[in-house]
Amino acid sequence: MATFGIAAIQTAGRKNGNFDLVEREVRSAAKRFPWIDLVTLGELVIHGADTAFAEAPEGPTEQRCAALAKELGIWFQPGSYYEKRDGEIFNVAPVFNPDGEIVAKHDKLFPFLPYEKNVAYGKNYTVFDVPGKGRIGLAICYDMWFPEAIRTLAAMGAEVILLPTMTNTIDRDVELSIARANAAVNQCYFIDVNVAGEQGNGRSVFYGPGGELLHECGTGAEVVPLELDFEQVWRARDRGWHGLGQVMKSFRDAPLAFPMHADAEHRRAALSDLGQLEMPRSGKSNDRNGAGEITGAKPNRKLRVIE
Repeated sequence: MATFGIAAIQTAGRKNGNFDLVEREVRSAAKRFPWIDLVTLGELVIHGADTAFAEAPEGPTEQRCAALAKELGIWFQPGSYYEKRDGEIFNVAPVFNPDGEIVAKHDKLFPFLPYEKNVAYGKNYTVFDVPGKGRIGLAICYDMWFPEAIRTLAAMGAEVILLPTMTNTIDRDVELSIARANAAVNQCYFIDVNVAGEQGNGRSVFYGPGGELLHECGTGAEVVPLELDFEQVWRARDRGWHGLGQVMKSFRDAPLAFPMHADAEHRRAALSDLGQLEMPRSGKSNDRNGAGEITGAKPNRKLRVIE
């Protein structure tokens, strides 16, 4: 049985400046649960959501995380932090192996616009292999709202998907449903670690390959040890959950094409009538001017799929 131990840590930290807290929690989890292989945390947990804390690759944060992974001899996924590269800022989720080496680094595919300002879109899907165990995919928070992104990770062989999250808004309840759906339709473990305290409203959730709830956190600090079974993922994909839907096989075998997803230009053309992605304003729709009049051509509310 190819089992893999994960400790998901939901911190209750300050708005920023949580590196010491993270180190204490990770060391404590490694000591309390010596069978743990990997520790994972929430999005932007270390420095918070201010892009002013962005560092260059191999900066102090990366080096300190690498040293912690090597010290404890664990796989370490420290949530995410902002990184400056080529004149842009990315929200990145790295993974360090037990030797303190970076084996994967995921750039958030979908920054939470229009709120997560001045953060660039990621361009690559990220998976990494744990020798003798299985394959793990990485995504960050808002990425999970886009089923194409999670499906792609599953198609790349991900049996577990780690999703560091920073949510402090009323849509957290919706995200619980989205997390469960992503686990069920991709027949994989889905590990959605939110932050708490001054950073978020907690309620981290963890689902198995049938969409079954493994655990839901409360709104405070919590450490969740999980023993995942990679073979259970493959049984679900091979036989269906409890002998029911073989979702991944059906997706593979169907002759259906998806014209809107042929490339970025097809997608933009199909959804062009939605208007600009901009901050909502009080008392008026983004489609109307301050007098309540429609600005420009009246939008066509029926979305077109480009053939």
